[in-house]
Amino acid sequence: MVIDAWMQHGTVRFLQHEMLDSLWRWLGQKPPAEELPVQTTVDAMDAGGVDVGLISAWHGPEGDLVSNDEVASFVEQFPDRLVGIASVDLRKPMEAVRELRRCVRDLGFKGLRVVPWLWELPPTDRRYYPLFAECVELGIPFCTQVGHTGPLRPSETGRPIPYIDQVALDFPELVIVGGHIGYPWTEEMVAVCRKHPNVYIDTSAYTVRRYPPELVRYMAQDRHHKVMFGTNYPMLTADRALKGLDDLGLSDEARATFLSGNAAKVFKITGGASGKTADQGGPVPRT
Repeated sequence: MVIDAWMQHGTVRFLQHEMLDSLWRWLGQKPPAEELPVQTTVDAMDAGGVDVGLISAWHGPEGDLVSNDEVASFVEQFPDRLVGIASVDLRKPMEAVRELRRCVRDLGFKGLRVVPWLWELPPTDRRYYPLFAECVELGIPFCTQVGHTGPLRPSETGRPIPYIDQVALDFPELVIVGGHIGYPWTEEMVAVCRKHPNVYIDTSAYTVRRYPPELVRYMAQDRHHKVMFGTNYPMLTADRALKGLDDLGLSDEARATFLSGNAAKVFKITGGASGKTADQGGPVPRT
């Protein structure tokens, strides 16, 4: 079984946003002019051997770029393949808490994602803290971005130290997933992950061949590593992201933990389209 911990089925207003111009230039592509069917995302998952994809809503200072209800409608079309991740308005903490409860209790979402650079507010800002408490009460992870920003926004909010370290100290029961590896502060992210039992890393936005050596060492040498696979689709597809996985020298146990075990544990995913549970695993792709 393979679980992709960070995906988007983007709306046109999200994919055409000016902040993503740098990413489209890097890819040598242009954003779509029309809304894409959800089947295109599932087809991309199939091509990369992904069983379950966690697709995220996006809410920023200007409002919804991908709304929670839109994500719920995408999941409804492929409930065995897609899982929703909520996004909320940081400027209105109580409304944000209520919306998070609705997403989890009524829509079945499995986590909250807030991208700090979108708000230019680090995770230690007071506006996050009611949401952290609610994540603990709901039993869901807080997913965020660590490292520099590819989009045209400042990078400072993505530093693992002091921000993720401090949040983990203030909320030891909160499960935190730091997406995008943390580069160029990957060593900091690994250190925070080792220090705090509830902190994880996802590899979204990076191909296997671009993983920093310190991350590869952690995955290969620590059988209890807390790294999970992610793509940041549609900016990166799973087939491209996983190319060269065999070259990392991971044991079968470390490989399965990376591709599904950690994500299944954190997001409480018990099965996918194959009908196998995360513990059963199914075939682990070789690339």
